[in-house]
Amino acid sequence: MGGSYARFMSRPFRLRATIAAVLAAALLGVTPYNFTVANVDVVPDLHGNPANAQLVVFAAGNQYMAMHALVAAFQRAHPDVKRVFYETLPPGILAKQIEAGALQIGNLVIDPKPDVFLSGKKRMTIERERGIVGPAHTYATNTLAILVRKGNPKHVYGLRDLGRADVRVAMPNPAWEGVSGQIQAAYRKAGGEALVSTIMVSKRKAGTTLLTKIHHRQSPRWILSGRADAGVVWISEALYQAKLTGRLAVVKIPASENATAIYQAAVVTKAPHPAAAKAFVTFLTGARARAIYASYGFTTGGTHS
Repeated sequence: MGGSYARFMSRPFRLRATIAAVLAAALLGVTPYNFTVANVDVVPDLHGNPANAQLVVFAAGNQYMAMHALVAAFQRAHPDVKRVFYETLPPGILAKQIEAGALQIGNLVIDPKPDVFLSGKKRMTIERERGIVGPAHTYATNTLAILVRKGNPKHVYGLRDLGRADVRVAMPNPAWEGVSGQIQAAYRKAGGEALVSTIMVSKRKAGTTLLTKIHHRQSPRWILSGRADAGVVWISEALYQAKLTGRLAVVKIPASENATAIYQAAVVTKAPHPAAAKAFVTFLTGARARAIYASYGFTTGGTHS
């Protein structure tokens, strides 16, 4: 990456690294030796120690910004659950990990067995039909927004602007990310099949629609670095990244063109720690967890089990 990218990512990275170190001490009960090299030895979607964990949570990646606070609040309410490990990867990747029984990232291979699965309703329905999880409980919803660089230099004011040839779009890969379908549904509402085809076919061939594998991580980085000009993300992510970096801005999408995510939690059928799993799912549907989600831009009013 270029020097400018490293400079404007260094402050957010240091902040996340500090938070991660504090959380690790809380999760493990010890203070680990921290050998983190910025932008090199970084695995931001694995949290805690999978060895001897008393609760393992696989959470859809777009909830990553809320998970630190959620786990801390849960542990305050359940002090007997001292060791928690959780992942915040795309739900399609988490499902493949469950199927394979392990995950490899570079030279790292881990095989934690999940107790709880958090995802959007569509993915949860698939996993329920496969017998991977039990009954699902809804705890939050979300809507879409457009993330751009501060000052909006490309003058992106709506979804139709993403079809312009001069706007490079960060777009989640349909093979990995369920949000891709919801974003395409929003494109369809804004500009019909023509807009969908322009962004997903023509601009992909031209190299101005760039597909991500971890949308909630890559899209803001690509926009910050100048590799992309804009990307549609959940509004919770857009608000968080704008506040975290100070270099990004949010363009809201009207309700008539928007899509809604319904987030659900379920205990995994073969959960190694079923009691802790049930307690965590119950916690997610309670007032404290809803307040945490709301503080990060999620909608929680009126959700139900």
